[in-house]
Amino acid sequence: MKRSTIQEYLASLKGKRVAVIGIGVSNTPLIKMLLRAGVRVTACDKKAKTAFAGLAEELESLGATLKLGEDYLEDLDFEVIFRTPGIRPDLPQLVEAVQRGAILTSEMEVFFQVCPCRIIAVTGSDGKTTTTTILAELLKAAGETVYVGGNIGRPLLPDVNGMEPEDIAVLELSSFQLMTMRQSPHIAVVTNLAPNHLDVHTSMAEYMEAKENIFLYQKEDDLLVINGDNPYTRSFEDLAHGQLSMFSREEEPRRGTFLRDGTIWVRNDMHERPVLPVADILLPGDHNVENYMAAIAALDGLVPDQVIRDFAKKFAGVEHRIELVRTLKGVRYYNDSIASSPTRTIAGLRSFSQKVMLIAGGYDKHIPFDVLGPEITKHVKELFLTGDTAEKIRQAVEQCPDYLSAALPIHVMEDFEQAVLAAHHAARPGDVVILSPACASFDKFKNFMERGAAFKKIIYGLA
Repeated sequence: MKRSTIQEYLASLKGKRVAVIGIGVSNTPLIKMLLRAGVRVTACDKKAKTAFAGLAEELESLGATLKLGEDYLEDLDFEVIFRTPGIRPDLPQLVEAVQRGAILTSEMEVFFQVCPCRIIAVTGSDGKTTTTTILAELLKAAGETVYVGGNIGRPLLPDVNGMEPEDIAVLELSSFQLMTMRQSPHIAVVTNLAPNHLDVHTSMAEYMEAKENIFLYQKEDDLLVINGDNPYTRSFEDLAHGQLSMFSREEEPRRGTFLRDGTIWVRNDMHERPVLPVADILLPGDHNVENYMAAIAALDGLVPDQVIRDFAKKFAGVEHRIELVRTLKGVRYYNDSIASSPTRTIAGLRSFSQKVMLIAGGYDKHIPFDVLGPEITKHVKELFLTGDTAEKIRQAVEQCPDYLSAALPIHVMEDFEQAVLAAHHAARPGDVVILSPACASFDKFKNFMERGAAFKKIIYGLA
């Protein structure tokens, strides 16, 4: 696809009927940018006008037409339609609009089309945000001008005007953003894959196909970094169109990063060298070692090794990701609200050398919990369950062969705060209490950040 400037793209929309589906975090800046460029925009959303407080009036004052309520997807008579990542592209209304000649796109797809600088993008089931943050912060520490966005931070399309060719955009991309992507970044990183979001994706195959778009449109000089220890990502090895780099804790790949004698080494076509002692990584857990391995493989030749070592000793992580909230009367309380899948919770449990008091459960994404049960019996001292999936997790634990010998107390509670307080009251000096739900938050919270903030408020409020 031919790249164009943002000015050329906006000029091409003038005089056309443009719709933006979803008035949320990713699309609000897009709507405002289009309106200020003189584009005729209809902003569509399922929510009523009262749900937007003053935003609806602000958009109308800028010239937007609002189409709100249950029928917001009906009669989409537009020439260009921007979808929010949470809306499937194959909804009948969108399919009909495309059949009538509409162009279906998204803020992220347009960003790829007009971005003037190099793009590094990260996807995966777990570790996306931490790896993206490590990449961006290492590049900044090396003196680069970096823009961070995508599935984290803020939409970057409105920032394109200020970007220079020598700058670097670092993106986290979700499967929903990637579903219709037909362009790929210069450097693509896939941290790992496991069944996830099967409440939205029709199958694991569709989920993987979406993830593949992060590299399917790369060129020969582009780079794909994959997890060599994960069977799903390992299957991408033969699909790479550009250069391939692999990170592995179990083997030493021909090109990429690996562990040797407690140190992360990097190997390329020229040579191999030690880069980062694992003991210098402040973040706990093997999964964070893998996050560094992925970042080092992606940035080989772009960031000096000493910068990596200095950064790893100081970087304490991202909020809601095994975040130490407080130590009270010898009990440590951790917020791992980002853990919205069993694999993510398993990684969190394995980060501690002792058994923990686990608070889990939440919205049902139709992911099996059979892999979680044995890990809970092995790593959990007492289990506190809440949310829609509480009984499913309980069954997965009780069906484990080691459940009876583990003598693991399980408590199921309707109220989230009640579960947190019960874990607090059961904890003794030296214990670890961790919120690591293994589920999404949508049964009781708007997102995982709101859930984590609620947990932290409860913990900070403890006498």
